[in-house]
Amino acid sequence: MAGSDQELTTLASSDAPAGVLVREGDYGERITTVEPGGAEFIPLHERHGKPLQLFWTWTSPNLEFATVFVGVLAVAGFGMGFWQATLAIVIGTAAGAAAQGVLSARGPEHGVPQMVLSRLGFGYWGNILPAGLNSITAGIGWFAVNSVSGTFALNTLTHMPKWLCLVIIVAAQLVIAFFGHNLVHAFERYAFPLLALIFLVATVWILSKSHPGAAAHPIPGAFLLTTGAVFGYAAGWNPYAADYTRYFPPNTSKKAIGWWSAAGLFVSCVILEIAGAGSATAASAAASLTDPTTTFTGHLPTAMADLTLLAIAVGAIAANVLNIYSGAMSFVATGIRLPLALRRAIVALVFGAIGFVVALTGLHDAGARYTNFLLIIAYWIAPWLAVMFCDQFLYRRRSLSEEEGLLFNKQYSNWAGPVAMLVGVVVSVWLFSNQTEYIGLVPTHVPAVGDITFEVGFVITAVIYLTWHALADRGAGSRAPAAVTPGR
Repeated sequence: MAGSDQELTTLASSDAPAGVLVREGDYGERITTVEPGGAEFIPLHERHGKPLQLFWTWTSPNLEFATVFVGVLAVAGFGMGFWQATLAIVIGTAAGAAAQGVLSARGPEHGVPQMVLSRLGFGYWGNILPAGLNSITAGIGWFAVNSVSGTFALNTLTHMPKWLCLVIIVAAQLVIAFFGHNLVHAFERYAFPLLALIFLVATVWILSKSHPGAAAHPIPGAFLLTTGAVFGYAAGWNPYAADYTRYFPPNTSKKAIGWWSAAGLFVSCVILEIAGAGSATAASAAASLTDPTTTFTGHLPTAMADLTLLAIAVGAIAANVLNIYSGAMSFVATGIRLPLALRRAIVALVFGAIGFVVALTGLHDAGARYTNFLLIIAYWIAPWLAVMFCDQFLYRRRSLSEEEGLLFNKQYSNWAGPVAMLVGVVVSVWLFSNQTEYIGLVPTHVPAVGDITFEVGFVITAVIYLTWHALADRGAGSRAPAAVTPGR
């Protein structure tokens, strides 16, 4: 994982604690310099940034059509009424945004990406499970989803061939992600006022044309299906959280970080998903699902529709620079050795190329594929969150120096994490999954249950993880009470 000129620090210094792998190179605050290194500790002299920037960092990437389409699915796909869909949107988004705030707050004091922090709950090698999953879902899955969204918008706006629109969208995304952290933050900042203004006006206009009282024809379990899809969309950002706070000084306010991260995610998702739900009440379900971009902008005056299409394309880029950046960060956090100074940047290009191919094949039947993708994300992220939060709770009194020593220790294991997560995912999917690719045992016999896979997965994982450590600590205490170290 480390570059050839790096080694584990053995003594604490004024710039780095003992026991961590320090990112090499000089980066600072420059946005035109390629960020060096990979998933290592950020030296203290490189720290910069303020919590307020997290508001647009987590608002801009959600001001795009993939967010709108979640609301469209609730009404046109699941048959929900507008107000029921709105309630599900608020509940699902609130859960994902709250998790985002908690996870983001840990970035500055540890100075490492989210998937390196994940090693605390999974162990060094056990962490390959969530880090590998995130590198695929972020760097390839989400990248493809948003590239398709931006492609549709650019194609409708310019009438250029879809493949050419896809090339343009992907090229812009890869350039920004290749340069890295500072350019990503800068792009989100400057995209924010444009996207916020256009989508706010479009949302008001569309809601004025919507029919909130339209008759609903929900499919069995529609409310829980919607909540799961909404949560999957919001929580899809959770494995990235600390990636964008690790450069902050260690003494940065945790409350401010948590608040601005959660607020940016919650406000942007709720507003645009409600706009999508409103749009679906003013058009047929078939039109909303088969040609969603054109149907959505068709409610708007021509000039406003064109500006919204432009914003959708820019919003897709804003989302995907985070996806490709964090997907690459998750890959280098698996522990695979890449002795290259620009390893993170190079991995971003590789994932972008793969994502381009996946997006090219996903230009058809996007609606059904997107629904399944959102639910699948919720299926694995909820158990991962259970491990992260349970570990944080159990060892909340563990010192920062002890945690830092564990993050880069290849001998450190915590098999309770990957085992609990695997069991939580497998059992919950087997029993409760409800999507086109697989219907679980319970929804097969009781369709009204809907899809509560992520809720069940979270609970099962939490119970297994907490029980595992309770038994392990009790056993260790009975054998050698004086020699026990907290929790391990």
